Amino acid sequence: MSKFRRLHDILLKRGLIDADQANVFTPVMGKPEDFAIAHSPNYLQNLLGNHICPKEWRRVGLPWSQGLVDRTLTAPNGTLLTARLALQYGVACHLAGGTHHAHRDFGSGFCMINDLAYTALKMLKTKELNRILIFDCDVHQGDGSATILSGKPGVFTCSIHCEKNFPFRKAQSDLDVGLAFDMEDDDYIDIVDSTLKKLLREFQPDLVLYDAGVDVWEHDELGKLNISWKGIEGRDRLVIETCLKQGIPIATVIGGGYDKDHERLAQRHAIVIEQAHALINK
Repeated sequence: MSKFRRLHDILLKRGLIDADQANVFTPVMGKPEDFAIAHSPNYLQNLLGNHICPKEWRRVGLPWSQGLVDRTLTAPNGTLLTARLALQYGVACHLAGGTHHAHRDFGSGFCMINDLAYTALKMLKTKELNRILIFDCDVHQGDGSATILSGKPGVFTCSIHCEKNFPFRKAQSDLDVGLAFDMEDDDYIDIVDSTLKKLLREFQPDLVLYDAGVDVWEHDELGKLNISWKGIEGRDRLVIETCLKQGIPIATVIGGGYDKDHERLAQRHAIVIEQAHALINK
């Protein structure tokens, strides 16, 4: 959990966060009823009250605590706020988010509330947007997003992930692109490029929610791809620049990343914010 604090500190030291933090926005904590748009009310009540059975908690992979619950109720509103800021500024970056393994009635893979599905459904319901593309480049398939949003008009889910990796029983996104073990930079970026441009052309979204998972890195503990640090930089620059050039707002979330060196992990998560900052200020 220390990566979130470390990420903020890295961005502050590098000048990407203003000294007076004028470019930092803080979400409010949500209420269970807020998230019922994407999740079962019974599941939400059990989650908050620690009434989920041990087997289900093992699927989540995190121990229950009040601090975890408070954070879980706050982070999805961070993604929603980021999406709204992206509409205003063209691009905005959340320093958390990407909990795409949370399903409607259960948590999984360190994810308890699906911020991407929640944000998409909320903005469609309020009619802030008509068409939202979830462009998920985490190394693991966004199975929770796929199941929650299946058949929902106005939202398109795309997951570009390592095929033979968690979750081992895949869901069906609107578009799934499964990648082979040990794929390297050039092939990977070509796939990201062609897939994104095709979807922008055909779906014509009002907003892109971009999951910039850094678990594609060649030395990530749970990755199984062979993407270099430069490859991640190239991917994030490509995705953000492509959207900006077409006048499509983009909101980014950090997604997954696994590393015993927490400082190095936070530096990897900083890549997408660095690329966004460079592109919006060039």
